[in-house]
Amino acid sequence: MDKHNTHNESEAAFDRLVEDEWAWRLSEFPRLATQAGEHQHDHRLERMDADSLAARLSRWRSTREALRRISAEQLPPGRRADHAVYANQIDTLLVELEHGGAWMPLDGDSAFYSYLPELWREQALHTAEQLHSHLGRLAAIETYFDDHIELLTEALQRGLVPPAVVMQGRDAPLQQMLAWGDARATPYFKPFLQRPTGIAPADFEKLTQEAERVIAQKVLPAYAKLADFMRHQYLPRTRTTTAARALPGGEGFYAERVRAFTTLPLTAEQVHEQGRAEVARILDDMHRLMRACGAHGTLADFLAQLRNDPQHYPTSAEALLGRASWIAKRVDTVLPRFFGKLPRQPFGVAPVPDDLAPFYTSGRYVPAAADSDQAALYWVNTCKLESRAWYALPALTLHEAVPGHHLQFALAAENTSQPAYRRLEGLSAHSEGWALYAEFLGSEMGIYQTPLEEFGRASYEMWRACRLVVDTGLHWLGWTREQAQAYLREHTALSEHEVTTEVDRYIGWPGQALSYKVGEMQFRSLRREAEGRLGTRFSLRDFHDHVLAQGCVPLPALRSAVQAWAESRASAPV
Repeated sequence: MDKHNTHNESEAAFDRLVEDEWAWRLSEFPRLATQAGEHQHDHRLERMDADSLAARLSRWRSTREALRRISAEQLPPGRRADHAVYANQIDTLLVELEHGGAWMPLDGDSAFYSYLPELWREQALHTAEQLHSHLGRLAAIETYFDDHIELLTEALQRGLVPPAVVMQGRDAPLQQMLAWGDARATPYFKPFLQRPTGIAPADFEKLTQEAERVIAQKVLPAYAKLADFMRHQYLPRTRTTTAARALPGGEGFYAERVRAFTTLPLTAEQVHEQGRAEVARILDDMHRLMRACGAHGTLADFLAQLRNDPQHYPTSAEALLGRASWIAKRVDTVLPRFFGKLPRQPFGVAPVPDDLAPFYTSGRYVPAAADSDQAALYWVNTCKLESRAWYALPALTLHEAVPGHHLQFALAAENTSQPAYRRLEGLSAHSEGWALYAEFLGSEMGIYQTPLEEFGRASYEMWRACRLVVDTGLHWLGWTREQAQAYLREHTALSEHEVTTEVDRYIGWPGQALSYKVGEMQFRSLRREAEGRLGTRFSLRDFHDHVLAQGCVPLPALRSAVQAWAESRASAPV
């Protein structure tokens, strides 16, 4: 059989396998189906009961075995990235079930209930049918919480629980929801505050009455039951240790987390040493920029001055949001010089919701489904203004908004030439690596207007390098929480509040912090290699467009794609 026929048969087998599993996956995860534009599941939430978890484990194991019989080399060259993305997805989904991650659905950053008040943003809600489906999804919160109570009860029995130190107060969003009291005052009632023009007044009145009933009789009682379970049964039994290695099977768990969040065959020790090397390199840059700011003492003195001088911090939420919006629009003015293809979907700037803000990071990107009527959001944390430094805001905006996550995710969602499983599923090493690269790119774009803002960029880069050291230190090398805090305090300009929340995030979300710097180093390395290979033929706009056109791919697949692009450019006629 010739190579062409082998490719055809393997490609057909691969497509059948993916098509069947993806359709099944959408039925298992209704919110993913909604995001994919498949609306037959809009009235549901995913189940997290024991039978559902067992069915997923069985299905993905059989899928992995079938996929291993179709090697990437058996596919046409243009389909090998599809294979790499899909294989990585299946492996990652299985790791969560095989190593216990699925039994820890809450951490130092977020929880399985964090996103629920924002469900209304995920669906178009213009018609009576759409609102009715949305009410079905709200009603499903009752079962969703019951499933998680069952799941967390089993987790307690197995010792698969997060550290107590990062769980303190994490039931606050549940208590906040109950404090609203009246169903109409909750965030869940937002879609029913204004009648869509396509719904008759009488029909809308019936829907608002049904919404009030569902929220009052199903959603709020479910919150009360979960809050009681969390306060009296779960939180008192979280563990006193902090390292992932201390979990049952913890060494394998963390080793797999390193692989999943870097997509590279790295050990924890290798990542730790990479981090220390980057910290030393960036330290020289910070000293240079400190002198450019007019400071002549030690770096420690300069960092202390930045943390303690109120002129470096906003005095109102409105001022912080206004500055973030202004920076984002300044970036917009120069984007066409650096990117040939821009997304149609806009984004807005909004504060982090009050119930999340005390424990949340400084900012976050919130995507919107391509077929929804919602804009994406750049969330800015307006809680504890004394910790939100002006000089760090340009880097934060470049990362979370443009040209960071918004360009990346909006362009991916609009790229209908790719299969849905590539467009809709994220990959931290790629996405966070790109966003950190976007902070670096801000210097070339002229976004940092003062040496202090450049220092803020360098401090943010140092922060991500420190993550390689701190995350592996905490979870593999036996570091204490205090050691990790001291390391961040010594090397970055993060405020004391941010130092605390960041370390607690790493403790509660093992491995995720590794993805930023590992990914960014790959992006910068690939750019240098392409520039060296192409010389005057290198186009930064084309490089960026090609990278973003890949969507979120494992870093080895990204390297293959960029090298093939550079080779094609180099061999093309002048």
